[in-house]
Amino acid sequence: MLRTLRACWRVLRLLLHIVLGLWVVVLRFPRLSPDQQQARVQAWSLGLLACAGVRLSVRGRPPQAGPVLIVANHISWLDIPVLHAARYCRFISKSDVQDWPIVGTLATAAGTLYLRRESRRDAMRMVGSMRDALHAGEVLAVFPEGTTGDGRRLLPFHANLLQAALQADAPVQPVGLRFVDSSSGATSFAPSFVGDETLIGSVLRTLSAPAITAVVHFGAPEHAQGRDRRTFADALHSAVDALR
Repeated sequence: MLRTLRACWRVLRLLLHIVLGLWVVVLRFPRLSPDQQQARVQAWSLGLLACAGVRLSVRGRPPQAGPVLIVANHISWLDIPVLHAARYCRFISKSDVQDWPIVGTLATAAGTLYLRRESRRDAMRMVGSMRDALHAGEVLAVFPEGTTGDGRRLLPFHANLLQAALQADAPVQPVGLRFVDSSSGATSFAPSFVGDETLIGSVLRTLSAPAITAVVHFGAPEHAQGRDRRTFADALHSAVDALR
């Protein structure tokens, strides 16, 4: 009974927060500067976590400015707002997300760069877009696993997502994500979204769970220093695995 009431209350708060976010995006964003937009995205993400009963714990030092490419493990639908709440960044996402109702609108407003994974030509275009963004001093973020994992082990990294950082000679900052029960400190798998799970099921499980803390652990930025992207990806994989 308590879990049901908790979930209902959080669902109502979350829906209202999303509606307010859409209102800001449609009516306010066009009049805001890029810095103001980024601040709104970060504040909105913090609010979303609060509505979902998720606290934020940041360890290490988030990047103060770009250029930098953040690489993180991928566990949940919450990972993007969690990272936005810790430090605004532009994500690289599959192109399907752009057409999702509500989510696509919010993701586009947050500066997401979209990639058609099945197209080699589009992959080359994305590398160019990411390189240009890094040259412009932006903070980008990718999930090199390419999909969500179960949080128990880290999947192999796709090295091609690092190509733009190598071309721009930009640092790459490893980040470890973890969800824990706020009371016990034990790992919480409530927000996980993997395998045959439905997004709705994962969301409801998260909203009905006791308070959760999202731990974002920033490691030290690294340069390739002559390493090819496969070797660099393996080193970053080890760094993220230790941080998470």
